[in-house]
Amino acid sequence: MSLIPVTILTGFLGSGKTTLLKRLLSEAHGQKIAVIENEFGEENIDSDILVTESTEQILQMSNGCICCTIREDLRETLQLLAAKKRKGLLDFERIVIETTGLADPGPVAQTFFMDEEIAETYLIDSIITLVDAKHAPQQLNDRQEARRQVGFADQIFLSKTELVSAEETDALIHRLKHMNPRAPIRAVHFGDVPLAEVLDLRGFNLNTKLDIDPDFLKEDEQEEAHAHHDHAHGEDCSHPSHQHSHGHGHHHHHDDDVKSFVYRAQRPFDPAKLEDFLGAIVNIYGPRMLRYKGVLNMVGTERKVIFQGVHQLMGSDLGPAWAEGEQRTSKMVFIGIDLPRDILEQGLEQCLA
Repeated sequence: MSLIPVTILTGFLGSGKTTLLKRLLSEAHGQKIAVIENEFGEENIDSDILVTESTEQILQMSNGCICCTIREDLRETLQLLAAKKRKGLLDFERIVIETTGLADPGPVAQTFFMDEEIAETYLIDSIITLVDAKHAPQQLNDRQEARRQVGFADQIFLSKTELVSAEETDALIHRLKHMNPRAPIRAVHFGDVPLAEVLDLRGFNLNTKLDIDPDFLKEDEQEEAHAHHDHAHGEDCSHPSHQHSHGHGHHHHHDDDVKSFVYRAQRPFDPAKLEDFLGAIVNIYGPRMLRYKGVLNMVGTERKVIFQGVHQLMGSDLGPAWAEGEQRTSKMVFIGIDLPRDILEQGLEQCLA
């Protein structure tokens, strides 16, 4: 039996998760989706679609979808669904988990790595974070959970952009990219986001290419150069929180604790040294490391080595061979809470052959 893909849907209250779910549950898309709701609050999808009187935890929708509410832990719910599917009592092809507005998606994602039975049945497809363009700047300032949700995302959907100016939208996108450069960001009206952009994104697939917006890197280098020539900002001007958005004319100084940085190296890595170093780093900083991913050039193999992790859990895999004439550059992106960039960079330098 092939693994059942799971999409984790996260985002702050009012960002549009419910609207997106209603669509998944009511549209005639021909897919059999089980939705797991991490809470049954006031603003959930029950009133419109579900018959709330039912004491049944699992409800069948008219279009073949299933909806369940979690009152126990996620693991038990996933095991229950898998058991019912095996016995032919329920038919579904994929799962969407809606987390609560204040949830940290980390523990939800970790469930799929830590439990063997779950890992043999399910596969995380991606974490999708919905961001409300109108309220996000304040939420990102005030709530670490909102910043963590951005850091974990494989795809960011921006809702309510019609309520803010183009310049405010630009400033927000700029800020989100600094927090998470590997998640594509797109503005959506939830009535019409194509399902192909919600499902099968393969964000957790080790062999997907490492997508980092090239403009982000260019801008990063500009800022880096700027930072080296201008120390008048004082110590707290640590990159990338000191954001100069070149060409947009906004100078905002969000010192977000969720930050990302990209490390590149032309020389190959020594596999044993790198494994020791990453192991040690994950041991110390794991709880603060939200997502990290890399495509590496290793001594002793003609193939790319792909690795990624969530918190303390890390995996690697052999990718495709380096093409003839292709520059063998290792590229890693780290997204986390106040990660010590200098320690990571110096340590990685020492792992090069």
